[in-house]
Amino acid sequence: MTTTPVGALDGIKVLDLSRVLAGPWCTQILADLGADVVKVERPGAGDDTRHWGPPFLKDAEGNDTNQASYFTACNRNKRSVTIDMATPEGQQLIRDMALQSDIVVENFKVGGLKQYGLDHASLRALNPRLIYCSVTGFGQDGPYAERAGYDLMIQAMTGMMSITGKADSEPGGGPLRVGVALTDLFTGVYASTAIVAALNVRHRTGEGQHIDMSLLDVGMAILANQASGFLATGDAPTRQGNTHPSLAPYQDFPTADGSMLLAIGNDGQFARFCAAAGQPQWASDERFASNTLRVKHRAALIPAMETVTRTRTTADWVTLLEDKAVPCGPINTIAQAFDDAQVKARGLAVALPRWKEGEAGDGVATITGVASPLRLSANPPMLRNAPPALGQHTDEVMAELGLDAARIAQLRASGVL
Repeated sequence: MTTTPVGALDGIKVLDLSRVLAGPWCTQILADLGADVVKVERPGAGDDTRHWGPPFLKDAEGNDTNQASYFTACNRNKRSVTIDMATPEGQQLIRDMALQSDIVVENFKVGGLKQYGLDHASLRALNPRLIYCSVTGFGQDGPYAERAGYDLMIQAMTGMMSITGKADSEPGGGPLRVGVALTDLFTGVYASTAIVAALNVRHRTGEGQHIDMSLLDVGMAILANQASGFLATGDAPTRQGNTHPSLAPYQDFPTADGSMLLAIGNDGQFARFCAAAGQPQWASDERFASNTLRVKHRAALIPAMETVTRTRTTADWVTLLEDKAVPCGPINTIAQAFDDAQVKARGLAVALPRWKEGEAGDGVATITGVASPLRLSANPPMLRNAPPALGQHTDEVMAELGLDAARIAQLRASGVL
């Protein structure tokens, strides 16, 4: 007899008042782990990202719909309800939902929900066990607290763009943003971690708490070794393309048919590469015998290596090095990445149903997304449903609050729902 695994956060209810990316990324992680996440959206419009296209979702005939694919990246496993929180009735409905919730996640400007009676102090007064997570650009205090924050702005302000891209002296040099909204995504991950920690505290104390998540704080934190290097030396790191400030060779190399990536992190790996490449003398060369020396003499080492790497195709290099414990791989497009044998074996592209059998849909029956990377042996993530259509679960959630069909219809007619 087999049993269906129970989600790690089964029984936890999340009221999601967030939109765009950082907050929804957090709540999607919680939803994947089994929490019941109810996303509150504006009637008729919804989350801004529903309209951030192209690209757009396709209908059954392969035609573009008016639904942007951006929204689908961070809203699976959630239920969508539409409530106008600017109305007293809408505010009361959200308060009623907060009474039944364990967690609230919101990313309004500092103080933005106080006018509606939906701020941390107001909701915790109603439900002392509530864990209330606020995600803002700059945090709840400080001179920038009331400013709006966006990922690109934070990448610029924290110095992330100053270390991303080619050096100014090279063609195409200059600051660049990371290719995805890295700060938003990491803020979502940190927020979910903080929430799980707060849940553990609540097990001991019975009390919830306020979590203050700031994109700026996260942006500074994820500078990681680059920040610690500056704090240790006072020297600000600069852009150096695909090379690594502390490792060599650790970068892209030209091949006979394109490029490959070598990520050599220790002297043993370097020696094994040299032997495989037919250049064993490099490993004993006094300029290259240790990683520190290789970094120092990078200008001599890399051109010599490039001459050799051009003699084989990328696939030939990968085949040659894969059984020698030398990290080497192709530089894929996203299309090539999804076609990779390991990506397929791990099941990282997942098609999820948007509608239950027999329900009326909007032309998009299934949505394919990327699987959760969390692999718990006993309580794995449960990918149940595709990102919802706007207001798909409004009636269902209102019924759970005790509203009958007539009252729901009345609220919808008045524009509250």
